[in-house]
Amino acid sequence: MEASEVDHKTKADNLKRNFDGSFLDFIITVHPKDLPGESRGKGSNVAYAARTACDELARKRIDKRRVIFTITDSDSAIPELYIRHVEKAFSESDDPFATICSPPIFFSRNALNVPAAVRVTDIMWSIMVMQNLSNRKGLAFPCSTYSLSMVLAEQVGFWDTNGDAIGEDLHMWLKCFFKTGGVARTIPIYVPINLTNVQTTGYMSNIYARWVQAKRHYNGVADVAYSLKFAFGNHDHHSDSKSLLGSPMTTCLMSCSFVDKLTVVFHVLEAHMIPATSGWIMFAAVPFTQLLISAYSPILYYYPSFQNPIVTSEFYAYMFYLIQTVSIFLPMPLLMCAVLYEGLHKTIDLDLLKKSSSETRTWRYYMDYAWLPVSAWLFLTLPSTMACVRRLTKSEEKYVVAEKVFSEELTR
Repeated sequence: MEASEVDHKTKADNLKRNFDGSFLDFIITVHPKDLPGESRGKGSNVAYAARTACDELARKRIDKRRVIFTITDSDSAIPELYIRHVEKAFSESDDPFATICSPPIFFSRNALNVPAAVRVTDIMWSIMVMQNLSNRKGLAFPCSTYSLSMVLAEQVGFWDTNGDAIGEDLHMWLKCFFKTGGVARTIPIYVPINLTNVQTTGYMSNIYARWVQAKRHYNGVADVAYSLKFAFGNHDHHSDSKSLLGSPMTTCLMSCSFVDKLTVVFHVLEAHMIPATSGWIMFAAVPFTQLLISAYSPILYYYPSFQNPIVTSEFYAYMFYLIQTVSIFLPMPLLMCAVLYEGLHKTIDLDLLKKSSSETRTWRYYMDYAWLPVSAWLFLTLPSTMACVRRLTKSEEKYVVAEKVFSEELTR
């Protein structure tokens, strides 16, 4: 819990009462506000809770090598199947103390009750996370929920709590990767974690709440500099203590392969730079092209002698029409992903979550994808661009959590 939250004690007591008898122990931590050197966020809260849990478990003489931390958001619904697969992954891993388990995310708890623009944005988010998990070298980043051993968390110094750690889940993965010299790797757990869409009481307020959430997400652009620094720069991001395997811990700069470092950096750039640039490129492509090649280009007014190469050259004309033809097929990969996702969504709803056919997506929700141009601009391009620009002038942004008004019957 956060000490700055009103009635946090009442909420904690209610949770403990609701889950009485479900766990071996139920530890409540209250993260103090305004600790020196800390920035508000998930990372600082988790770091405090993890340190407290380590001390508590040590007092109870519980072997830390048998403890797994699962970090998740409060609006997540975790299937029991996920826990079983995590246990299986750790027991079969060659190095369980350098393993990070990461599942895909899925939005189905209240998806039918939010605006289509919000719904389709989170669908794209889910698809990107699933694509990320396909990395065969274990270099996939977690999102929202992930599991790692208590030994690994303690070895790397727990979660960072400064302004550079706003990336939270991704930042912790990067820290584990660099601090273990590239030993820490991801094992995908193909059991989706069911999340809650941002939801408020009005249409426009819901759109605004999703905008607030997007701005916070893309403040994680700080991880671009973090990954570049610790992959290729001179740094002291290593521990003087023994590694997970007992040998001295070395930096990723010394021990990781160049390909692995490059892959990690490109994945971070993909997560933050593509949203910040792709929208502007697509927006500028049409007017810029027309400015150069149109028969009515204003360039002709200022430079009457200007000759359009597409008109005067067969080669350039051929290349131009070839590009136009190819561009027709560019949306196909996205459409194929959408088709696959719709089938997956229905399967998860019906088979895993045991929903009725009336509670899942039907053909009429396919019209959600018509909102993609609006959603991409409003919830990807603009907030990511603002985050990049502000990062140049400010090292830290105010941490604001979007509103989620959601109720669901508690089942045990």
